[in-house]
Amino acid sequence: MFGRCPDCGAWNSLQEVKLPPKTRLGLAAEPIAPTVQTQTAITLAEVNHYAQPRLPSGYSELDRVLGGGLVPGSLVLIGGEPGIGKSTLLLAVADKLAQSQTVLYVCAEESVQQVKMRAQRLGISPATTTPLYLLSEIDLDIILGQLQILQPAVVVIDSIQSLYLNSLSSAPGSVSQVRECTAILMRFAKKENITLLIVGHVTKEGTLAGPKVLEHLVDTVLYFEGDRFASHRLLRSVKNRFGATQEVGVFEMVDAGLREISNPSALFLGSREEPTPGTATIVSCEGTRPLVVELQALVSPTSYASPRRTATGIETNRFLQILAVLEKRLGIPLSKLDAYVAAAGGLHVSEPAVDLGVALAVAASFKDRILDPATVFIGEVGLGGQIRAVSQLEARLREAAKLGFQRAMIPKTNLGQDYGLTIVPVATVQEAIRSLPTIGKLI
Repeated sequence: MFGRCPDCGAWNSLQEVKLPPKTRLGLAAEPIAPTVQTQTAITLAEVNHYAQPRLPSGYSELDRVLGGGLVPGSLVLIGGEPGIGKSTLLLAVADKLAQSQTVLYVCAEESVQQVKMRAQRLGISPATTTPLYLLSEIDLDIILGQLQILQPAVVVIDSIQSLYLNSLSSAPGSVSQVRECTAILMRFAKKENITLLIVGHVTKEGTLAGPKVLEHLVDTVLYFEGDRFASHRLLRSVKNRFGATQEVGVFEMVDAGLREISNPSALFLGSREEPTPGTATIVSCEGTRPLVVELQALVSPTSYASPRRTATGIETNRFLQILAVLEKRLGIPLSKLDAYVAAAGGLHVSEPAVDLGVALAVAASFKDRILDPATVFIGEVGLGGQIRAVSQLEARLREAAKLGFQRAMIPKTNLGQDYGLTIVPVATVQEAIRSLPTIGKLI
């Protein structure tokens, strides 16, 4: 107790003031009036439906992955390896969005001069009246103050691991800082109806750094995929509250930034001028988009006690399962041979519909035969050697016909419209081998 004020020296002038308790987010909690009525539950039929507006990002491939565009008040988390193109894409998107609304780009890891240099390299030169603002800051309180002043429609945070909250003692990038900063930004974005684009770092395993709850807080999670030494990039949605998941957008990294690929199937077909043994063409569905992909297999005698198995772009366990089926059902002595398989273009295909193409490519490499380059192979291979039905067959056949393919080998249980293709239905791997359209043995 103080009887005298230590500042002015007056006696009996101190008064007790009770501060409101702080929440876990470090913000003062507002007192709840006792007269406030609690919200009652309503039925689903009583909920008023309204069309969710969308903001076009300026990239049709990005809008496709998002489900039609950016939703106001949503949080979009974009992850990927360093140098994959996250900042390049978001700066270009911010420039296009700034043509119709106010955009704030928070460059927490760079100075505004560095962002300006990247903009010049990408050919971005907005007018002085374009409402595209840059802020080089990592203090979340200062960032929130700028948000209240500018009232932007879209905010880009690059990156969330660089921000910190003064009320927390931990360092920027720690689990608590990442979680609390994201939670505060989420509450602010929902309250002010701001679209928030957040860049997230990834770990060595390729997952987003920070707590797993970070992915639960946001509305959409996008991953940039692709080989840094290759030119193409894939943007895949693994979570989307406003659209389908596993949708893929395809870009190409050029000198002026990322360029959209209008026909991605041509990127993954490879060179088809000189057919080679062990090459098969499959149609993989990434979300709702069918992609025609070339598979290459190589079988050769092993010089080790244990043969090598290498799969690039294919699930390794599924590849081993297909090799076991070929040895058991067809008698191919793969236990004494090295086996390799790769998807052209670096695309990672994991769905079971590629099984038939993998199996026939391995068998063709073993027999040293060339598969018909005008035929696509679609089907799942079971452990008993049977060919199972696949989903979205109509979209796969339509894409193959559009690219000029003439035949399609499909499961017998998937018969339907042929879309101008010659359909070869098969029930087992043995039947598929007997029905193979070949153009002769390689000399």
